[in-house]
Parts: sequence; C-alpha cells; structure tokens
Amino acid sequence: MKKALALLLALVLALSLVACGSKPEAPAEPEAPATDGKKVYSVCNLVNGNLGDKSFFDSCEEGLKKLAADGVITYETLQMGGTDADRPKWETTLNDVSASGEYDYIIVATWQMTDLLKVAAEKYPDQKYIYYDNEVPGAPNICNINYAQNQMGYLIGVYAAMVTSQTDIDGINPEKVVGFIGGGDQPVINDFLYGFLEGVKATDPEVKVDTRYTESFVDAALGKELALSMVTDNKADVIWGVAGGAGYSAAEVAVEKGTWFIGVDSDQEKTLPADQAARTLTSGLKNIGDSMIWFFTELNAGKDHVGETVSLDLSNNGVGVAMFGNFSTIASQDTQDAVVKAMEDIQKGTIKVSSAIGDESNGVATLRDSMKP
Repeated sequence: MKKALALLLALVLALSLVACGSKPEAPAEPEAPATDGKKVYSVCNLVNGNLGDKSFFDSCEEGLKKLAADGVITYETLQMGGTDADRPKWETTLNDVSASGEYDYIIVATWQMTDLLKVAAEKYPDQKYIYYDNEVPGAPNICNINYAQNQMGYLIGVYAAMVTSQTDIDGINPEKVVGFIGGGDQPVINDFLYGFLEGVKATDPEVKVDTRYTESFVDAALGKELALSMVTDNKADVIWGVAGGAGYSAAEVAVEKGTWFIGVDSDQEKTLPADQAARTLTSGLKNIGDSMIWFFTELNAGKDHVGETVSLDLSNNGVGVAMFGNFSTIASQDTQDAVVKAMEDIQKGTIKVSSAIGDESNGVATLRDSMKP
C-alpha cells in the first residue's frame, strides 16, 4: 500500500460546543496546532466500517482533514467495511499497515477491534497507535482515548423526557414513551444508555424507554424496522439512534411517521438530508475529531500520551449536546434550561452519572428492564 503524500484540503466544520449558560453562544472553530517547522506526522486511519455514517467515523475523519489542511499530518483512511463478512479484513489490514513501518501513528476505533489491536501492538512494539472509544490497558505503544458518553446520555435523557411530554409540539403524543436504538448490548453502547435512562428517570419517572439493539452499525434496514416497531407498538415519539448507520435510519421513520429523532456523535441536523434534519431535535456529541486535534496539539507541545488512557468529558469538550438549530427552536425554554442546568450539575459533581464501563453488577440492565413500556 502506498502512503498518501498529498495534503487533503477541506472546509473547516463548525462544531457545536457545549454552552455554559442558558443562552448558548455561537460555536468556535477548533484550532489545529501550528507546526512551526516541526515534523509532519504520517497517519493511517483504519475504519472498521465505512465513512458516510454521518456521525462516528465521519467525526474522526473531519478532525484528520483539519490537521492535514493545516500541515500537521499526512494521512490516508482505509475503509474496511462493517459487516461480519468484512471482519477477516480488519485483522489483515491492521497487521499489514503495522508491519509496513510507513506510519508514525495508526488510528483504530471501537470495542470490536480491541483483541486485534492488543495482538498487533504486542507484535509490533515500535509502532504507535491511537485507539479511540475503547482501550487496551497497559499497552506502552497505544494512546487510548475514551469519552464520557454516559454524561452526554444523561443530558439527552433530560431533553427527551421533557420533549415527550410537550404535546403542543407537532408529532408528540400523550404517551410518555421514548426509544433508544443501540448498536450492541455491550459496555460502550450501554454507557450511553445508562446515562440516558438516569436522565429520563430523574426528569420524569413516568416516562418509559423502549430499548432495542441492532448488533450492527451498518444494518440500516434493521434499524428502521426497530424504529417503526417502537412507534407503532409503543407509541414512542422521540428515538435516539446510537448505532451508526443503523441508528440514523430512525430519522427516516421520523419523517414517515411524524415523530422525532435524536442524533449521536456528530450534529446530525447538519449531516442528514433536509427532510430528516427537520425531524432531528438535537444530537449527543462525541467530539472525536476534536480529540484527534487535541492529541497532535499535545504532541507538538512535547506531551506524548502514548502509553496512557485519556478520558474526555463535559469539562474538556470531549462530549456535549448540539444546542443550535432545532434544539433552540422546537423544545420549550424550560427544556433547554433543564439541559444546561444538568450539564452544570454534572460538572460540579452535584449529579453523578453511572457508567456501564467496568460495572460488574450490570446495573444498566436492571434499570433498562424496569423502564420498559
């Protein structure tokens, strides 16, 4: 494989930043580090899926585009596919790029790659890796970057619980039921869910949550089928899709049935087609692109985080909520204020959000089952 040498030119995407008060300010552009004559790093971004998910992988790609446009890195992205049939390619490609010695850093993502990365990192100890959204503990050549998706989930839970009671909004019915479509019944996805459930329950204990899993991040047909069932069987009027390309198919259902969708990872009101964007209330943000910029900013400042596990949360813009567009025009001011208040309370420690990561008691399952419609 040949390393891409040409710099990629890209438009800077404005990121929705978490507001600190009841009136959000205009978003600021993330700044990539100035190189000042320093080394330009060569990077290979491995996607165990495909770009075009309009959320998770696309967020990382936008950060890398920004870095490349500013002369910090040269990079290529290898899309390996996300189906079961593609899985052998994940191992082969990871080993090939690791053995090549062409790259200063190889970027890997998701819990699905953990075991493969652990083996590769041991086999190629001189190769450095950036692993986001999960971790290989104790690996001296991996920088693990995790995100507090439970905190983000809590805020989305507060928002969804209040919106589902606002029957003056078009498409909101008298039933207090919201939906959650997860990409898999596993810790990272359930971390979103745990926060979501707690945010819903703390806001309105009468609200029920219909939770279902696709066990896929690419099966859009299944995601749509689950969303349709939530709407028709349980009268869910707000659905949060946390399943990549399989999750945002719930936005199609929102258009067809006149219900509402909440996006994830990126501001999906900006990435979805116009009709689906119009039915997208807000999005939970996992600022992966910003975290890539952060890593190389730190590196150019002499701080190499390889060998460490870094946790990014509300306090450092690792996660947040899209507070512009439909967020500020569809829901009531009370709803918006409740989200901002919850955000402040989480940052102050007044609200402590449970996490599914490392939760041996599996408390999320107990809470999930207790809140079923």
